[in-house]
Amino acid sequence: MLNVKFYNVNTVEESKLKYAVIMSKFNKRWIFARHRERETWEIPGGRKEKNENINTTASRELIEETGAKEFVITPVCIYSVDNGESESFGQLFYAEIKHLGELANSEIDEIQLFDDIPENLTYPLIQPYLFERVEGYCTSNKIS
Repeated sequence: MLNVKFYNVNTVEESKLKYAVIMSKFNKRWIFARHRERETWEIPGGRKEKNENINTTASRELIEETGAKEFVITPVCIYSVDNGESESFGQLFYAEIKHLGELANSEIDEIQLFDDIPENLTYPLIQPYLFERVEGYCTSNKIS
């Protein structure tokens, strides 16, 4: 069983952060990506590269996985996933995309816009918690 926990930004050492996940909207709809080797939908994001800070990771992954050209990105919180044997940490972001370009030639085959979280998720034990957290962030900050 997986346990997803949330922490305030800057309460976990940057060196522990391995992933950036970016819930993003374009034209008031949520963007989900489909990896070319899967039939399921996922929140854009990915692994932090060596000597890269988590904010740079988030912007890079957003561009690579959605084709975002112009956007505003904001840190929401730190999250962790504990599988009972180890705990991994990432940072969750929200992005408002103003302009989409072409997808980079990467592992992402397509993106789609959704009004709500899709049913067919790549990580169904994790992604609904991240989605809910960002929805709460948007509600409390009056972002539609």
